[in-house]
Amino acid sequence: MPPSQPPFPFADQGLLTRYGHLLDLPAHTLRISLQEGDTPLIPTPALADELGGEFELYVKFEGLNPTGSFKDRGMTAAISEAAGRGARAVICASTGNTAASAAAYAARAGLRCIVLIPEGKVAAGKLAGAAAYGAEVIQIRGSFDQALALVLAISERHPTVLVNSINPHRLEGQKTAAFEICERLGRAPDWLCLPVGNAGNICAYWLGFQLFNGRQGTGLPGLLGVQAAGAAPLVLGHPVDAPETIATAIRIGRPARGEQALAAAEASGGRITAVPDEAILYAQKRLARQGIWVEPASAAGLAGLEQMVREKRLDPRGKQIVVVCTGHGLKDPEIVTRELQPVVLPAELGPLEARLAG
Repeated sequence: MPPSQPPFPFADQGLLTRYGHLLDLPAHTLRISLQEGDTPLIPTPALADELGGEFELYVKFEGLNPTGSFKDRGMTAAISEAAGRGARAVICASTGNTAASAAAYAARAGLRCIVLIPEGKVAAGKLAGAAAYGAEVIQIRGSFDQALALVLAISERHPTVLVNSINPHRLEGQKTAAFEICERLGRAPDWLCLPVGNAGNICAYWLGFQLFNGRQGTGLPGLLGVQAAGAAPLVLGHPVDAPETIATAIRIGRPARGEQALAAAEASGGRITAVPDEAILYAQKRLARQGIWVEPASAAGLAGLEQMVREKRLDPRGKQIVVVCTGHGLKDPEIVTRELQPVVLPAELGPLEARLAG
């Protein structure tokens, strides 16, 4: 059902107004929006050429959402539903992006926001965002998976709404990205490649493509979900108790929607694969050379596509392929800044001219 009227006369109508008629949200849902969505689908022919050419390659850059990640799509729906039923507090576990998004939308709605994060495992840019928006940030001496178990228990024992991707309203909001891709291309792409951490996003895209296809008959894409090799429970077939990867956003050993993600990939004719950190960082640099700076985890989709093409497990020729980049590079800049060694010159014209002359 479409959401009810916004609580503020100046409130942006955002995704819930644009796509509310396609989302399964309760009638009491309000519209808590930061003008999320409508992110660019960027053609990247140079990257396609590097992978052999003869196909169309696009990047869906979700890092241009209000808090810098795709999480805002689901959070506008989850917080809007929680506010509409009179909730006063929300809670989540996070590797960073969920924390910042939940904090921002809770602040917009006037709700208390509690965030649990694994100690020392969250990028500074994401932690800063959650704090800036006013969340109560609690670090635990444990993993994301342990933090998720704790917030689930709290939400069952106290009047606090869980806004992790276990919350079904999160997926309702996130599936709008599939609508935007289909609208831009005029159809669903042949393949969609994206990172997989807690596995909610790949499930949401599949729901969105199925719904759009049912209404428009545009076909369905193959889904290529990509995990980091050090945090790849869906590829290994068992939980990973101590996941490790430079891609902090997908450093998750027990994905909450793992089985649903595997089913979606199989139903699409796709698969879930894993790539090493080195491939992820290389893909991040290649995207940056095209003017698209993403956090490391966001580059996993491109790294997975390259691996599949190189190993001849995916033939891209004649296809339309979309790589989803889930978060902006400013979310996790340390990997770039720690290697930065700028040239230092005196404030004089001569040395500068000599430097520029090579």
